[in-house]
Amino acid sequence: MKRNNIGMVLASGTLLCAMTAQVQAAIALDRTRIIFAGGDKSISLSVKNDNLQLPYLAQGWIEDAAGNKVTSPLAVLPPVQRIEAGAKSQVKIQALPVVSQLPQDRETLYYFNLREIPPKSDKANTLQIALQTRIKLFYRPKSLMKTTAEMATPWQEQLTLTKQGDKYVVNNPTPYYVTLVDAGSQKGISAPGFEPLMLDPKSSAPLGVGIAVLGDSPALTYVNDYGGRPVLTFRCGGTGCQVVSEKKG
Repeated sequence: MKRNNIGMVLASGTLLCAMTAQVQAAIALDRTRIIFAGGDKSISLSVKNDNLQLPYLAQGWIEDAAGNKVTSPLAVLPPVQRIEAGAKSQVKIQALPVVSQLPQDRETLYYFNLREIPPKSDKANTLQIALQTRIKLFYRPKSLMKTTAEMATPWQEQLTLTKQGDKYVVNNPTPYYVTLVDAGSQKGISAPGFEPLMLDPKSSAPLGVGIAVLGDSPALTYVNDYGGRPVLTFRCGGTGCQVVSEKKG
C-alpha cells in the first residue's frame, strides 16, 4: 500500500519533519474504510508486515472528526504491537459502554490511524521513514444497519442537486456520510477543478464546479462501504436534479 503522509526521523537526532511522497509501506491494512456497526462489541482488522527482512512495530489510535486523539467510546487494542517480517496480525477496535451515548439517528465520523515504526538502525546518520495510514471510521447505529436486500438500493441514490446561481449544490437527506470523489457529465468526462468532498448526514454543500461544465445530466461518483466507486447519473428540470440511474464502479 502507498501512503502520502510520511513522518521522517533522523536516527542520530531528534529532527522531525513532514513531506509528501510516494513510498511503499511495510505495514499494510486490509481495508480503506471501517464501518463499526452499532450493537457490535468489537471489530478486528487484519494487518500485515510486507517487509520480508525486518520486524516492525504497528501503532494504532483513533481520532475524532476534528482530528483529536480519543480513547473513548472506541479504543484500539493493542495500541502498539510487534509484527515479524512477512507476518500477519490483527488490530481490534473495542466499543466501550459509553458508545451508547453517540447519536443513534445518524452516523458518527472517526479516523483510524496506523503508524509503522521501523527497527532502529545500527548505522550512524541513517534516515528512517515511518509511514502512517489514516482512514475513515464510521460508527453506524444499529437502527441504520441495512440488510443485503435493502443495500440493493443504495441510500446515495437519495442525493439531489439544486441549482444556485451558476453552481450546483448537492443535498444529502440521509443519516449517512457520503463521500464524492468525482463529478462530470454522462459522457464520462471529469469536471476540471472538482475537489472531492464528504457530505455530513442531512447536509448540503456546493459542488464547486459550474452548471455549464456539468450540464443538465450531471454524474457524481461516490465511494461505497466496500471501497467501490459507483456513478450516480442525474436528470435536471427547473431548479433541481434527481438520480435516474447508478452505474456500478
